[in-house]
Amino acid sequence: MKRNIVLALGSVAIIALLMSAPGCRKIKIEESTTGDVNIVGYLDKNLDSFSLFRQILERTGNAAFLNAYGAYTCFAPTNSGVKTYLAGLGAASVDAADLNTLKDMVRLHLLSDTVYTNSFTDGKLPVITMYGQYLVTSVTNKNGVSSYLINRQGTVLRSNVRVGNGIIHVIDNVLKPAVKTIAQQLEENPDYSIFVQALKETGFYTKLNTVDSDTSKRWMTVFAESNRALADSGFVTYAALKAKYSKTSSPTNANDSLHIYVAYHISQGLKFLGDIISTPTHETLQPQEVVSIKLIDQQVLLNQDEFNGVLEKGVVLNRDKSDIAATNGVWHDAAAHFMVKFRKPTALYWDVSSFDEIKKLPAYYKKANYTFSRATEADQPIKDHYWGWGPLASTNFLQYTYSAASSITNYAYNADINMVPLGLPNRPPWWEMRTPPIVKGKYKVWVCYRQQKQSSSSNMLCQVSVNGTIMQRTMNFTDTRPAGTDSELEAIGWKRYTENTSSLWAARQVGVIEFTTTKQQIIRITALSGTQNNNNLDMIHFIPIDQDQVLPRFRPDGTMIYQ
Repeated sequence: MKRNIVLALGSVAIIALLMSAPGCRKIKIEESTTGDVNIVGYLDKNLDSFSLFRQILERTGNAAFLNAYGAYTCFAPTNSGVKTYLAGLGAASVDAADLNTLKDMVRLHLLSDTVYTNSFTDGKLPVITMYGQYLVTSVTNKNGVSSYLINRQGTVLRSNVRVGNGIIHVIDNVLKPAVKTIAQQLEENPDYSIFVQALKETGFYTKLNTVDSDTSKRWMTVFAESNRALADSGFVTYAALKAKYSKTSSPTNANDSLHIYVAYHISQGLKFLGDIISTPTHETLQPQEVVSIKLIDQQVLLNQDEFNGVLEKGVVLNRDKSDIAATNGVWHDAAAHFMVKFRKPTALYWDVSSFDEIKKLPAYYKKANYTFSRATEADQPIKDHYWGWGPLASTNFLQYTYSAASSITNYAYNADINMVPLGLPNRPPWWEMRTPPIVKGKYKVWVCYRQQKQSSSSNMLCQVSVNGTIMQRTMNFTDTRPAGTDSELEAIGWKRYTENTSSLWAARQVGVIEFTTTKQQIIRITALSGTQNNNNLDMIHFIPIDQDQVLPRFRPDGTMIYQ
């Protein structure tokens, strides 16, 4: 049973994709190095562009520290941008503007660290502003030229100007801070009236309307559903939504399905799109429930997963209506209605040789051997497979091995296996893999392999852990399967998982684990004693404890057989 898991890529991926999109021929980045001592000195030498911002720094008392030693990033608005800003305040001049408003404005334009454009991913910058809110970067395209956009308000005209005490990025407009909470922003937008009413009746509106003084608790992320998204699923009024989900007559009850629906749309922490795609799952306020994340082409998808060989289509986050910053977090627009899916524990028969990186190589997948090597310890050629660095560099590889004729793979699931070197002093000390999503529940864990000894004296005793929990039994890649009936073997933690009856094909039950959350899980195989390259890992089975552990077995073509 294959799992087609499209992994969340790193944040830079979206920017890279945008740069290759049709019409985005180049990105406009003007860089320069200046001999000026500091930020203020640069502004003084370019008063034709920055005289008004320079006046604001002087009036707010910020000129002195920006004229001294330090490491800052300054987003400097041009005179035309400041004029537009002052007009919006109803101030005829810098001196006529409210002093505290100007102080806040300056703090929003300053970071206490140097941040270059290579950190301008699609989302928040890595350093918070002196105002206490994060700036958000994205890319805009005009006349075939792409430019960075800050907070969707200011276009970067010149970037990475290096001065003695930091970096200057020139922008064409003054940036304005968020002044309303998530709840207030959603409420003032009539397109979200049904969702807002659900927030109010479940009690979550108050939570999303609070700016906690403790920043570790302040930030929230909301996946909001518009009236249109709800209408597409048949909910044209709040009454219809409530009738569908609220069965206790008390939406504030944590067990009420309407309460569960809203809780499932809120996640603790500040998560812009760049943060969201960096992790495959995100916990929600609904206990033990997560939303999964995929980045496919340029689309960020919630809950696009495969269960039992069936692909469940995900929900797109509308990029142009997402990353909306508020005083207590950020919210995103979900293009369709979604709800927690309550599933029964379901067996996962995981073919560990079916991963995205090999499937993207059609000349090798199910056709020929291919080696994924790590030249350095920092390399990670396979996102869902990782291993501890082996002191002997040449052993830091995973070999995808395929052959319908070789005795090593001919009876493997899909006739392929992963050969994983293990064991100090020279080889990797452990292998770690991220599974496809597994429904929460209690499972027995089986490691399925083709036994082989690299030499007659080879031994490869291993310990298995799942999500950091050590399993109750060890396993050994050099052990053959004992003789016995299915029931006799199961009683001692063994089974035959292939159609072939040879004892070389073995499945070892290493223990029982309870998953409290439906999501991808982490399994690690650690070498305890012995070392060799020829550890032939074929499958890993996670089977609910109350289900048949022996059947089905598997043919090389992937067919399941129940005898």
